[in-house]
Amino acid sequence: MQTILAIETSTELASVAILRDGQIIIRETTGAQTHSQSILPTVQSLLAEAGIGLADCDGLAFGVGPGSFTGVRTACGIIQGLAFGADLPVLPVVTLQAMAQACHELNGGDAMLAIMDARMGEVYWAQYRFDGVLWQEVVAPTLSAPEQVLPVAGDTLLLQACGNGLLAYAPAFAATSYAAAGLPAIMPHARQIAVLGGVALAQGRGLDAIEAQPLYLRNKVALTSAERAAKMSS
Repeated sequence: MQTILAIETSTELASVAILRDGQIIIRETTGAQTHSQSILPTVQSLLAEAGIGLADCDGLAFGVGPGSFTGVRTACGIIQGLAFGADLPVLPVVTLQAMAQACHELNGGDAMLAIMDARMGEVYWAQYRFDGVLWQEVVAPTLSAPEQVLPVAGDTLLLQACGNGLLAYAPAFAATSYAAAGLPAIMPHARQIAVLGGVALAQGRGLDAIEAQPLYLRNKVALTSAERAAKMSS
């Protein structure tokens, strides 16, 4: 059985998980400003609880984004450092796919729409379909206004939505069928990052540490007051 260490810091909740022998143990901390200080001690604590060292892991997974610019950069940098030191493969997992996995684990649905609040009047979103073994990307991770979330036709009636974007921009989704039974509390978590990282490792999709890069969808992280006002009025 594989042993996967996973970290996820793309939101205000930071989480670490170890998947070993089919069992998962997790740790969580809150406060986006402290992720860079808290995540390594959390990793060390979880390894100690599992009774293993970093070298006993088969792969290191992390939430590659989209999400907080600082958060995904923190996760990538930490995982790269750990991977270099232990000579382990890195397993980047898209945060929106991890959300789809969490929704699937809760209700068994196979057609998922993950929608995360990206701030500045926008959302990160992606559409996925589960074929019974793997997740298929129907719409790639996208940054857009909530009104521009347009799922691909065909899955619409069965589509299930998740993520805090459903609440942050509730009026934009009020008339949609998928939002009515949506799960806004679902967000990226190391539990699902570990599971999907294990799938990636089994498929031989591990990367060298130097190849791991954050997934950024917003080229410009900060807007001026005038730019924000223009965006909100458009």
